[in-house]
Amino acid sequence: MKAKDLKELTKEEILKKKKDLKEEMFNLRFQHSTGQLENTARITLLRKDFARIETILRHKELHT
Repeated sequence: MKAKDLKELTKEEILKKKKDLKEEMFNLRFQHSTGQLENTARITLLRKDFARIETILRHKELHT
């Protein structure tokens, strides 16, 4: 997900995306621990997206 796309969303939409990412990260970590995960790079991508969301939320908080 691009930062530009996130900046255009409302705070509520960003929070929903954050919740969805957390759920997906949990599921992927669970699959990884049971040996069922095939694409381990997906975890890294989700972590980066999560950090990007946190950064955008913090920026909106400071400038609103």
